[in-house]
Amino acid sequence: MSRVFSGVQPTGNLHLGNYLGAIRNFVGLQADFECIYCVVDLHAVTVRQDPVELRAQTREVAAAFLAAGIDPKTSIIFNQSQVGAHAELTWIFNCVARLGWLNRMTQFKEKAGKNREKASIGLYTYPILMAADILAYKSTHVPVGEDQKQHLELTRDIAQKFNKDFGADFFPIVEPLIQGPATRVMSLRDGTNKMSKSDPSDYSRINLTDGPDAIALKIRKARTDPEPLPGPDVLDANGNIDREQEKARPEAFNLLSIYAALTHGHIADVLGEFGGAQFSDFKKRLTEVAVESLGPIGTEMQRLMDAPDYVDGVLRDGAERARAIADPILRDVHDIVGFLRP
Repeated sequence: MSRVFSGVQPTGNLHLGNYLGAIRNFVGLQADFECIYCVVDLHAVTVRQDPVELRAQTREVAAAFLAAGIDPKTSIIFNQSQVGAHAELTWIFNCVARLGWLNRMTQFKEKAGKNREKASIGLYTYPILMAADILAYKSTHVPVGEDQKQHLELTRDIAQKFNKDFGADFFPIVEPLIQGPATRVMSLRDGTNKMSKSDPSDYSRINLTDGPDAIALKIRKARTDPEPLPGPDVLDANGNIDREQEKARPEAFNLLSIYAALTHGHIADVLGEFGGAQFSDFKKRLTEVAVESLGPIGTEMQRLMDAPDYVDGVLRDGAERARAIADPILRDVHDIVGFLRP
């Protein structure tokens, strides 16, 4: 069976974008793949973290995995720092990857902003750690959003160069899995920016722990425009939203895409159903769908976060199972590279 690896950073305030863009897709993959899902706490410390909050947020991500429907007996759930192969393989890949490859990574420029000289080296090199995360398990597939495709290309480059440098057909060339609509969920207050926990306005996002009243209020206050909802005439010949139309009305298309994703529908069907309608009526229906989809997850997340011993047990068991896969692969890498094991 093919193997999937993916991870979520424990940065707090998990929201609808995390769910639709990643976590929900993880659940569906369990039937067809051997799945390894990681709370990537090593990635989190590329920027300063409060130790107490980091531990709590690590449990929160694990609780979200479980509440969304990831089965800890079928899949592996663990936190990255508990499997040493991630860090060790990162160093080996640091010596395989080329500096020019990292210089082309656009996310460092976005995250570091104007203070690049003050950014941590870890923030600059974390795509190498991401490659190690994936290849430590010889994963064959990775579910990714549009903004992660460049990092997956780097993983493929590293695998190919390692295989070529050492004359070994060892690491697989990983394939991306991009699934369904709304893989990139935008802010409820500004449709040109991603939904983010760092946005100062809590009204910009729907948190997974929000109750029905909070969800309803945020959708009601979501930014829109004065025109009726667009219809199927905005689709191009391939059935996709015309880019110029989307740029002109980003908030409208964001809400429509969220609805399509929550109902497991296609954007063309949503446009056909609601085209020409007023936002007030559509928002009522979107609220119903969001509460129905997210309410049980939020309730279960809260229950699990009130039971930290259980969550820790899941992570501990997952780390043991992850090490059982990664450690033999790392030993093979040692032999291929030429490290002596006296």
